Amino acid sequence: MEDAIKKAIEARQSGNTGESIRILKEQIAQYPESGTLHYQCAWSHDASGLEEEAVEYYEKALRHGLNDEDSIGAYTGLGSTYRALGKYEKSKEVLEEGIKKHGDRAMTVFYSMTLYNLGESKKAMELLLGQLCDTSSNETIQSYADAIKYYSRDLDRTW
Repeated sequence: MEDAIKKAIEARQSGNTGESIRILKEQIAQYPESGTLHYQCAWSHDASGLEEEAVEYYEKALRHGLNDEDSIGAYTGLGSTYRALGKYEKSKEVLEEGIKKHGDRAMTVFYSMTLYNLGESKKAMELLLGQLCDTSSNETIQSYADAIKYYSRDLDRTW
């Protein structure tokens, strides 16, 4: 199974997502309880622009279990895919669950995009600005980080 996963990842990385999907589906037929296979298959579907088909594989991957790194990828991928499909409430639900479980920064950025789509722009901006301050190595950003975080909590307030 490990060799097949490597071949599928190599195929996806070289742009041959159809071959990647074929390999992974063959493996899933043999190992239907493998969260890793379902996750990789979801990722290959996403990379092919087949978001609707990817959803089922992401969901099965999370149900069957994944290591932390793949779990982060699956929550992020599923949440992002739901957002891309216009299923914003499902996206919010998945990403909140993933953030609660993992606290991942990239997942939080995808979550902020979903909040924007749901009309929760204030919360989305607060999260994004917080991520910027926490992760930027830019000296100017860092010199204003406290002020940016303070103002981000209520962007409509004036003094």
